[in-house]
Order: sequence, then structure tokens, then C-alpha cells
Amino acid sequence: MELPQGIDSKFRFILVAAKRAHQLYAGARARVQTENNKIIVIAQREVSSGLVPFMTTDGKGNDTPMVRR
Repeated sequence: MELPQGIDSKFRFILVAAKRAHQLYAGARARVQTENNKIIVIAQREVSSGLVPFMTTDGKGNDTPMVRR
């Protein structure tokens, strides 16, 4: 699996995509056009395209935005 630019691990990719899938399931609009209507696939494509901003924490309370453009 090749990770998208800006994603540092497979685990983070999965977490971000899962949270986005939950948002989509709750009624959020998709940010990409796709023929596939599976929510998790849409979420993964959004994360891969850099359309899902997220933040990381260093454990000391310092947040770092992780937005790829």
C-alpha cells in the first residue's frame, strides 16, 4: 500500500478514513465524485486526495495541522 503524501503511517490513514466515513454515514456530502457508492471507499479517496484535513498531537498538548495541498 502506497501512502498518500502527508500521511505518515497506514494506521493514521485508516483512522482518518474511518472518521471521515463516519461523517459521510451521518449525512456529510462527499468531496469527490466516484462511481463507487461504498462510504469507506469514498472516504479513502477523499483522504488520498488531500481533501480531509486532520490534526496530530505530540503527547504534550501541542496540535499540528496535517493538511496536504
